[in-house]
Amino acid sequence: MSTASPATERTTIVHVIGGLCLTVIRDAGELTLFALDMLVWLLTRRWRRSVLITCLYQIGVESIPVVLTTGAFIGMVMAVQSYDQLRYMHLETNLGAVINISLVKELGPVLAATMLAGRVGCAMAAELGTMKITEQIDALRVLGANPMHYLVVPRFVACVIMVPVLTLLADAAGVVGGWFFSTQVCGVDSHHYWTHTEEFINWFDVAGGIVKATFFGGAMALVSCQRGFACRAGAEGVGQAATQAFVYGFVAILALDFFLGILLNAIYPLMGLMSTGLN
Repeated sequence: MSTASPATERTTIVHVIGGLCLTVIRDAGELTLFALDMLVWLLTRRWRRSVLITCLYQIGVESIPVVLTTGAFIGMVMAVQSYDQLRYMHLETNLGAVINISLVKELGPVLAATMLAGRVGCAMAAELGTMKITEQIDALRVLGANPMHYLVVPRFVACVIMVPVLTLLADAAGVVGGWFFSTQVCGVDSHHYWTHTEEFINWFDVAGGIVKATFFGGAMALVSCQRGFACRAGAEGVGQAATQAFVYGFVAILALDFFLGILLNAIYPLMGLMSTGLN
């Protein structure tokens, strides 16, 4: 009677699923502890303005071309995909409402945050990971500077500030791109384009997109910095940290978009009742 070897037992589906669950729980716990530590330093100490200004420039100003290009093409792609469907129903004048409400509520915040997770998040994880394996983070501790306060807090604050601003730029570029393609290529009347946009989009839609972008920026910064601090030794470790920063950040963005969407949809009727009562 043959018996399974220990190596075979360790590779069963139960062990694979169990190992995956343990990894997810461990990473979630490490990220939670990292976030709590960061919040303590954020709320109890003054921010380092010189480091914050540098982070604002790197995250915000240097990302403007990418965000504007992404937003413009999002708007034009929406126009291309929506025009034929609306034309079959003789609703092509509603093209502006379809494009712009999709941009400000979902596509603008999510895709802008995704682009920034690839550009900014990976860069932060690689930078902090390199600092860890070259013992620069340990040198900060020796010099009396807390790495969490000096390295993580400015990056978190910069992402929370700049991601909503960049999202607004992406929304504006998408609106202009969608308007240009719809009116100049598809032949939609510009007056009806903007009239239907005003009818279907209100301030709550724009504000909801900005709220989402704020949470996306905070999540992206936390995940990227935590992956950088957890980087393993060697060039391979830095590459893995950058890859994990993007993958985990992207998953966090989608999860937050789901739950925030449910929350905002629940709040919207209440805001309508409040405005009606005030009037």
